[in-house]
Amino acid sequence: MSIARAGLLVSAVALLPVTTQGLAAVDSRSGPEFGKLVAVYQLVRQNYVDNVDDDKLLKGAINGMLESLDPHSSYLDGASLQRLETMIDGNYSGLGLSVVMDDGAVKVVSPFRGSPAEQAGIKAGDFITHLDGKLYYGGDLDEAVAKMRGQPGTSIRLTIFRPGRDDPFDVTVSRGVIQLEPVTWKLDGNVGVITINEFSRNVGRNVNTAVLDLKAKSGGKLSGLVLDMRSNPGGSLDEAIGLSDLFLTSGDIVSQRGRVASENEYYKAESVYKGDVAKGLPIVVLVDAGSASASEIVAGALQDQDRAIVMGERTFGKGSVQSMFTLDRGSAVKLTTARYFTPSGHSVQEGGIEPDIRVPQLSDPDARKRSERALRESDLRGHLINEVNLEDKQLETDKQDDPRFKMTAEQLKAKGITDFQLSYAVDTLRRTAQPGLLASRKR
Repeated sequence: MSIARAGLLVSAVALLPVTTQGLAAVDSRSGPEFGKLVAVYQLVRQNYVDNVDDDKLLKGAINGMLESLDPHSSYLDGASLQRLETMIDGNYSGLGLSVVMDDGAVKVVSPFRGSPAEQAGIKAGDFITHLDGKLYYGGDLDEAVAKMRGQPGTSIRLTIFRPGRDDPFDVTVSRGVIQLEPVTWKLDGNVGVITINEFSRNVGRNVNTAVLDLKAKSGGKLSGLVLDMRSNPGGSLDEAIGLSDLFLTSGDIVSQRGRVASENEYYKAESVYKGDVAKGLPIVVLVDAGSASASEIVAGALQDQDRAIVMGERTFGKGSVQSMFTLDRGSAVKLTTARYFTPSGHSVQEGGIEPDIRVPQLSDPDARKRSERALRESDLRGHLINEVNLEDKQLETDKQDDPRFKMTAEQLKAKGITDFQLSYAVDTLRRTAQPGLLASRKR
């Protein structure tokens, strides 16, 4: 399995494996700064209150250098490298969480579907402040991940701070063996729902199988597809390209751009799969704040190429590519080496993918509460609307919320709706009686 699989289990990244040929020469202008580094090293060794191991000092210097760059660049050795290799194998015992460090705090990108974390009610955007009652802040992400992993059946108590709630609360989660099924699908009436849980090997091939199976089960009357990538933290760049190519017949899928223009990569349609496996069928791509990295590549490609409507909530905004540089048999560096861009040249980094139709998850009372408690300029009475720099599509946006988005979780539950976003997407496709109506939208 590609090394890219491993990144998604820790920090929602897409990796490209490479190996160093040697260390690059240090710019001569950096000499004085390296002199300071050596001087501090010597001061610590000679004057610190306790004896300090050289390995600890050198590893700390490397970690500090990489952590000053971005949340996804890091040094891996020993236990952290072993955890990475374990994740590549696709089997590990833990909670099933994708997490990142956010200003020193452990933040949940998303819980994996069907994982112990999801079943315990952990949600995207949660902050984990304590592990078994011990405050965890400003530490190493790998250390936090190691503490959350463990033998199946054992448990850990997490203290959660959730935006929208006044007080933190504790959740006890029992660890389990994490074996995600990358792709699942079902037929809802004549609408096919394909859930993509992660971007590991053969995701594109599995989705191709899913579409063919759904066509057969519908008796040739399939009226549309929902590609559900909510809470999908990403994974392999190659699989994101392959999945996008299933539905595109021309143009770009994604571009990868770094410091050297000659090394930029542009990935085109028809490079992996020929033709559109769902030709003539409207597609809705369902995303949320837990959709990151490879998920955003697919959503951005199908959105920019006018092949699908993107529905749900704004995505996570992870638009960088990490490369693995092997230093020796026991250590490696994971380094951010490029940004990726959608076909229109939009950088996903930080801003994420904006849905064409924003659909809140009304069946989740916590999500509704978080949304209602968020204060913005637009919430202030008598605020001015800065229409000078707005695009036409923003000026044409409805000024009043859709009345269908005002129901409570309790009201939806009484109607038998436990997943409002998916229900809304399926109903939208059912209302589009003409195949291809959504696929030919103009933005």
